[in-house]
Amino acid sequence: MTTLTQDTTTEKGLARVAQTLARWTEKWFPDAYVFALVGVFIVALAALANGSSPQTIVDSFGNGFWDLTAFTLQMSMVVLTGYVLATSPPVARLINRLAAVPQSAATAVSFVAFLSMSVSFLNWGLSLVFGGLLARAIARRVDLRVDYRALGAAAFMGLGAVWALGMSSSAAQLQATEASLPPALLKVTGILDFGTTIFTWQSLTMCAIIIALTVAIAHFSAPRGDAIKTAFELGVDLDDSPVPAAPRSRPGEWLEYSRILPILAGLMTLGWLVSQFLTKPLLSVVSNLNGYLLIFLMLGLLLHGTPRNFLQAVTKAVPATAGILVQFPLYAAMAAILTGAVGNGGLTVSQHLAEFFTSVGSGGGFAVVVAIYTVILGIFVPSGGGKWLVEAPYVMQAATDVQMNLGWTVQIYNVAEALPNLINPFFMLPLLAVLGLKARDLVGFTFLQFIFHLPVVLLLVWVLGLTFNFVAPVIP
Repeated sequence: MTTLTQDTTTEKGLARVAQTLARWTEKWFPDAYVFALVGVFIVALAALANGSSPQTIVDSFGNGFWDLTAFTLQMSMVVLTGYVLATSPPVARLINRLAAVPQSAATAVSFVAFLSMSVSFLNWGLSLVFGGLLARAIARRVDLRVDYRALGAAAFMGLGAVWALGMSSSAAQLQATEASLPPALLKVTGILDFGTTIFTWQSLTMCAIIIALTVAIAHFSAPRGDAIKTAFELGVDLDDSPVPAAPRSRPGEWLEYSRILPILAGLMTLGWLVSQFLTKPLLSVVSNLNGYLLIFLMLGLLLHGTPRNFLQAVTKAVPATAGILVQFPLYAAMAAILTGAVGNGGLTVSQHLAEFFTSVGSGGGFAVVVAIYTVILGIFVPSGGGKWLVEAPYVMQAATDVQMNLGWTVQIYNVAEALPNLINPFFMLPLLAVLGLKARDLVGFTFLQFIFHLPVVLLLVWVLGLTFNFVAPVIP
């Protein structure tokens, strides 16, 4: 695919600033894995400066490196299941029908933004691929001239606006899953199910406000008239014809091309789900990350029809999980050094950081400082779940010290965590591969979203936070 990009000298105002920023990040930002490696050494140096011995630091590094093995696999499966679902034939047919709905260019852009965010509430990996395929389907329409860059940016809004406020939120899922929590963090926060985080009325209200704001910005910022750049003008090939599985060549492949096994697996999953709802509280079932992934994986198998088609989709999805698999052990090591390498006065770096956040005070000031800190750190550490493990030990300890509701503190992190995605193109990469575009084609639109989102998010975490009371952590 060939991508032709508009010369940024023709852009004006915020768009020109955004294009300049995109060029700078593309040139100077290393891969996220490099950021994670650098982070380990920065944390190690901080521990050394705090008086920790080199032996203590390296022991914490090695002992904590695999603390997140289960969670690493779980987050990889979020991406994989989302990709597999989005590329299934029934979802592809649904996308084609949805693509026929918008009747104007601006409406098409806001429509993609709304659907990508709605799907993201269920699964951000699904949203990323679903949004990209929907943008391509709309761009194929010969009766509608739409800016393909704006469509692509709208498809990213699921991950750029509300992904962490939904059911696949890394931080919320981690806090709700005892087996995935590092012991040091579990002692601080206890278990926080979805009833204390994403399903609070405050979080749902914040999510609805951000969705409405994002849709409005997408609609009114969509290029019109001569400013429109279509996929054809950008040199993008929009042919999405499915590649059929190779025909069966031997008797042993019969079950690979049969629907029998997927149907049986689906029935077993349904039976398990019914049993869970009958024997356990609703919120504990919904908050179960392993159950969530089981349902999405089996649904993907059913929608692809046969094991052969399913495995073909899985093969295409696996490369998108590579970053998670190699980065999360480094984040676990960072968290272990922060919380386990004791230095002068018997304090760790995490405890010193907790004291800093505690000094900010309670209420709105604490919420705003945590949100701003999360945004800044997120620009350089583009990983919602991994970064939460670095932040959580001291942020949650500080929240306890100032009597800030722990569930709301998780949501402060979650809503602020999405903002850096509008600037740092790291999480755009899977979507860009689907769209056939480059980061600089989208950042002009996503940066505009960032300008409006930042003050609104800071206001929401402050005002809504005032409606909470502190609840002591429940330690299992």
